[in-house]
Amino acid sequence: MEPGPSAVNYEGSESVCGMPVEAHDPLYLKAYRQSVQNPAAFWEEQGNLLDWDRPWEKVLDNSNPPFTKWYVGGYLNACYNSIDRHILAGRGSNVALIHDSPLTGTVRRVTYQELYDQIVLLAGGLAKLGVVKGDRVVIYMPLIPETIIAMLAIVRLGAIHSVVFGGFAARELCSRIEHVEPKLVIASNVGVEPGKVVPYLDILHSAITMSRWRPPQRNIIFRRDNVTPDTTKLDPLTDVLWSDILKMSEGERPIACVPIEANDPLYILYTSGTTDKPKGVLRTIGGHLVALVYTLRTLYGINPGHTWWAASDMGWVVGHSYICYGPLCLGATSVMYEGKPDRTPDPGQYFRIIDQYQVRSIFSVPTSFRVIRRADPDISYGRQYSMKSLRAIFIAGEHCDYETKSWIEKTFKVPVLNHWWQTETGSAVTATCLGFQQNLSPPTYSTGLPLMGYDVKILKADGSEAQTSELGRIALKLPLPPGNMATLYKNEELFRKLYFQKFPGYYDTMDAGYKDERGYIFVTARDDDVINVAGHRLSTSSLEDAVLRHPDVVDVAVFGVPEATKGQVPLCLYIPVENCKKTDAKLSTEIIKLIRDVVGPIAAFRLVTSVNNLPRTRSGKTMRKAMADFARNERVILPATIDDASVFVEIRRALNQLGYAMTAPDPIVAKLLD
Repeated sequence: MEPGPSAVNYEGSESVCGMPVEAHDPLYLKAYRQSVQNPAAFWEEQGNLLDWDRPWEKVLDNSNPPFTKWYVGGYLNACYNSIDRHILAGRGSNVALIHDSPLTGTVRRVTYQELYDQIVLLAGGLAKLGVVKGDRVVIYMPLIPETIIAMLAIVRLGAIHSVVFGGFAARELCSRIEHVEPKLVIASNVGVEPGKVVPYLDILHSAITMSRWRPPQRNIIFRRDNVTPDTTKLDPLTDVLWSDILKMSEGERPIACVPIEANDPLYILYTSGTTDKPKGVLRTIGGHLVALVYTLRTLYGINPGHTWWAASDMGWVVGHSYICYGPLCLGATSVMYEGKPDRTPDPGQYFRIIDQYQVRSIFSVPTSFRVIRRADPDISYGRQYSMKSLRAIFIAGEHCDYETKSWIEKTFKVPVLNHWWQTETGSAVTATCLGFQQNLSPPTYSTGLPLMGYDVKILKADGSEAQTSELGRIALKLPLPPGNMATLYKNEELFRKLYFQKFPGYYDTMDAGYKDERGYIFVTARDDDVINVAGHRLSTSSLEDAVLRHPDVVDVAVFGVPEATKGQVPLCLYIPVENCKKTDAKLSTEIIKLIRDVVGPIAAFRLVTSVNNLPRTRSGKTMRKAMADFARNERVILPATIDDASVFVEIRRALNQLGYAMTAPDPIVAKLLD
C-alpha cells in the first residue's frame, strides 16, 4: 500500500522560507535560509572548494538579470581543478576513472596521473594545431576515458568543448557543427552497441560533407583497436590519428593550464530534439564547478576517494556534471559503464558494478531498474553480489512510480531518493541530501526539498502563487544560484523569451507540480503531459502510478488522445510481466477497474491494451509525446537517440486496435549509416 499523507498539521508553525522548522533538519534550514536571503555570503564560502589562480572581486553581480554572474573577476582552470591539484597534493596514484565495458570485454582503471599524462600530450598537440582560448572544439565519441581526456585537454587551453551524443546520426551532428563552428572535431572511429558496431568516422565524414561549416583543422580520430569489425577508413586529407597528435608534444615541457574568468564559457551542450533550431546551453566555469563539488558532497554524500557511479553518457548533462567534472574536481573515483542494465550479458550487471568497485552512491533513471525487474524479477543474477558499500540510489530524468521505487529499495536495500533537475540547471533543484540529517523517506512521489539557492514557487497561469498542494507551474525566483546556464549560445533573445518572459522575475521550468505543507516539491510531469478530460486536468504520471499497482504490469505509458465529447482522454499501453497467464482482454479489464477504484470515473480510462515494448531513448526515457502524436495521425520524426525504432510497428497495431493512428504515416527516423 502507498503511504498516506502526513497526519501532522503544520498550520501556524514557525517556518523558514515556507518550511516548518519542526519538520526539517536545523542545519539544512540554516544553510538554505542563508543561501536564499544572503546568497553572496553563502556562495563565497563554497567558492573555497576550488583552487583559483586569481580570487574573485565580487561574488554576485545581478545588475543585468537574467544574466547573473558569479565570482566576478576570479580566474581558474577546469582541468587544473580536475587533475593537477590532486597530483600536487600527492594523490596522483588514486584511481580517477573505472571504465567497465562488457560490450568490449575490458576494464580499465585510470589514475589521476595517467589522465594528466595523456591530457597534457593532447593539449600540447591541440595547441600546435592552433587551438587557443575561446575556440570551440566538437567531440563525437562514446563513453570511454578518451572522451574525458579530450574534454579536459580542450579546457586546459581555455577553449570550449561541445560534446555530441554518439548515438546522433549525420544530420544531427551536422547541425551542431554548423551552429558551434568548431576549429576541429575530435572523434572515435567506432562506437559499440549490443550486436552492432556504430561507424562514428563514416557518420562524421557525412556530417562534414553536408555542413555549411568546414572545420579549418583536420579531424582527430581515436582508433578503438578492441572493437571489430571496423570498416571505417581515415581520409588523410581530413583526418589525423589521435596517437599522432600525442606524439607532436612528446618530450616537451607539459603545457600549462590557461586561467579563464569565472564567467567565461566552459562548454556548449545542445539539448535533445534541436536538429532544426539548435538550442545550445552555454555553461560558464566558475559557478558550475563550485555547484558540482558542493552537491557531490552535500547531496550525494561523496567525499574524495569514494567511488561514485552516474549511469549516463558523456553526451548528456549528467555525464558532463557527474561523470566528468564533479567527481574529478572532488577527487573521487568515477565509474564509466559501457553496457546495458539487462543484456550485456545479463541483468546482474548493476549489482556486479556496485560490489566489484565498492560503489557508494548511484545516479540512474527509473527505467534502468524497470528493465532489470522485467528481465529478472527474482534477482537470480544479482543476489550473488554484496550491496554493503551502497548508501543510496538517486533517480531522476523521468517520473518514478511507487511500485518501481519500492522494488528498488527492497532489492538493493538502500533508500531510493528521487530528485529533480534539468539540462539548463546543470545540477539538482530539489533533492533529499545525504549531507544533512534529512528524512531519507520523504513523501511518496516527492522530489525532495529545494537545494541551496533555489527559491521554488508554484505559480498559477496569471503569475500568482498557488496554494499548498495546488497544481501549477514550477518557477524559480531570480537570481538563480551558481551552475545554471548563462545563456543559449548565439541566441540571447530566445533565452529571454523561452525561460523568463512568461513569469517576469522567475525562471520558467516548464514543469508542472505542487508544494505540500512541509515544503516538499512534487514534480508531476512536464506541463504539456497534463491532459484535460472534460475540463478536468489529470497528470498522466499519476495514472501510470495507478496502473503499476497491478502485480501483472511491469511498465506502462499513458498519454492523451483526442475524443469528440471530452476533448481528450487517456490511452494506456502497458507491458505485462513475463509469462503472464492472463489474456490481454482480462488484464486490460482489471486495469480499467483498478483506475476506476483509485482515480475514479472522472479519468474516462477505457483505452487500454498491452504491448511487448515501448519506444525509449538510449538514456531510458519513454517517448510518450511521439506516441501521442502518432495516435493523432501526425507525422512523427523520431530522434536518432531512439533505442529501437522498430517498436512502432507494434505500437501502430496496438493503437489501431483502439481506433487510433489509423492513417498515421510511418515515423521518420534519422538512421545511422550501415
